[in-house]
Amino acid sequence: MKSKMRFLIGGVLILGFGALAFLNFNKTIAPYVPFAEARTNGGAVQVAGFPDHQHARYDPQNGRFTFDMKDDTGDAMQVVFTGTKPGNFDQAEKVVVVGRYQEGTFEASQILVKCPSKYDDMASDKLKEDSGQAPEAKEGY
Repeated sequence: MKSKMRFLIGGVLILGFGALAFLNFNKTIAPYVPFAEARTNGGAVQVAGFPDHQHARYDPQNGRFTFDMKDDTGDAMQVVFTGTKPGNFDQAEKVVVVGRYQEGTFEASQILVKCPSKYDDMASDKLKEDSGQAPEAKEGY
């Protein structure tokens, strides 16, 4: 009888921890949406878009980085990130912000920087130079 009770308690614990893990994992998944849907969603989402580098501001006193961004549909919104400005933000053509809409701004918990493709080409050329191969000629460089 004692072994059956232990088996039952163990099974209940395993199911309980499994359900808890599933619910917490489900909360970490944030879908990609445009700003219009982020305004109505209420939960954590990801928005991909184009940052306005000229009006980006970092306030070291408060540790807040603020910039305007247009999503892929052309809808613009101010993004506020509590943290330091990503090191390669100024070179980024596109960024992904993860967070939620609150009181007229997008409160980002993460900023994912998408590097321009020219860096991939430059890295490829560097590898070719290091291996003794001639890099390919490109217009505009």
